[in-house]
Amino acid sequence: MKNPFKFGTIVEDEFFTDRTAELRFIEHKLNSENHVILISPRRFGKSSLVMKAVKTSKRPFIMLNLQKVVSVQDLAGNLLKEVFKLYRWEKVKHQLNHFRIVPTITTSPMGDGIDVMFQPASNGVVELEDAMKTLEKVSSPEKRLVVILDEFQEIMSIGKGLDKQLRAIMQLQHNINYILLGSQESMMTEIFERKKSPFYHFGTLMRLGKIPFDDFHAYIVERLAPVVGTDSESAAADILSITDCHPYYTQQLASQVWELAHYEHVHEGIVDIAVERLSDIHDLDFERLWIGLNKMDRRVMQALCSMTPNLPSITQPTSTIYSTVNRLMKKGYVIKNGTYAIEDPFFKRWIIKNRL
Repeated sequence: MKNPFKFGTIVEDEFFTDRTAELRFIEHKLNSENHVILISPRRFGKSSLVMKAVKTSKRPFIMLNLQKVVSVQDLAGNLLKEVFKLYRWEKVKHQLNHFRIVPTITTSPMGDGIDVMFQPASNGVVELEDAMKTLEKVSSPEKRLVVILDEFQEIMSIGKGLDKQLRAIMQLQHNINYILLGSQESMMTEIFERKKSPFYHFGTLMRLGKIPFDDFHAYIVERLAPVVGTDSESAAADILSITDCHPYYTQQLASQVWELAHYEHVHEGIVDIAVERLSDIHDLDFERLWIGLNKMDRRVMQALCSMTPNLPSITQPTSTIYSTVNRLMKKGYVIKNGTYAIEDPFFKRWIIKNRL
């Protein structure tokens, strides 16, 4: 019997959970000439949702995480690399004849891997323009290319004026749907909602929340029932109360519960045991995270771990508190989904146990 819960990678097929309305929304947008802006905290399942929608559409697509990009030339090279993965070399090699700066292309003798690099001799404007033109040329009205750019807020740090450059190119393209994902809510909002921003109202903005309790509960019960039996409903409720319906951590905890029941035949207090097991596994990592926090970071994290989180109760200026919260959100330790909360429920348990 295979563990029916999956986390840490793109979730597909039978592992995909709910998101019916969101999936339909993206599919409808892909049937138009509009673009989608998708914002949510990390590990909420943005990539899995988008991948499912695009694969359902049977449209050609490329996907690039901008956190892996270090310069404008690197962005141009990575875009071309993804194009070469998608289309046969014979179809696209002639496009290079029109490049004003020809990239260096290397292939691996051990497989189908290909690497594309530009020499860092300029500001990258020409290279990016030519790479973006290639996206348009390989696309067509019948089979429009879908370009997915993850962690899109990183354009603000890759190169000065990159947002203006990208927007100027994208507005001239007609056969491409862009799906732009981001986990930094304040930065993504600044890029797409500020009137003076080049990307102001570039596409339809969608905020991805947590999976509803009832839907997630039914999903977990169905998969736990074969190994947990009649206790699956209460176990599912306990899991969701701990993870607060966070997609990634719910899958992780449910997976641990399933393994305890299936391999170790644990039943009594199984969810609490699973939480302790996961907290112990990551004990050293949590210790390192805590050491890396300054005193104000720690005070905010401790306040968010209390039974009734109350940031204003910290005896510091409000501006100091919320600048700390914003910094912790950028680092991924804190999320805001209605209210502020510790992103990792197991780190929260560790703090309560060891630092309160």
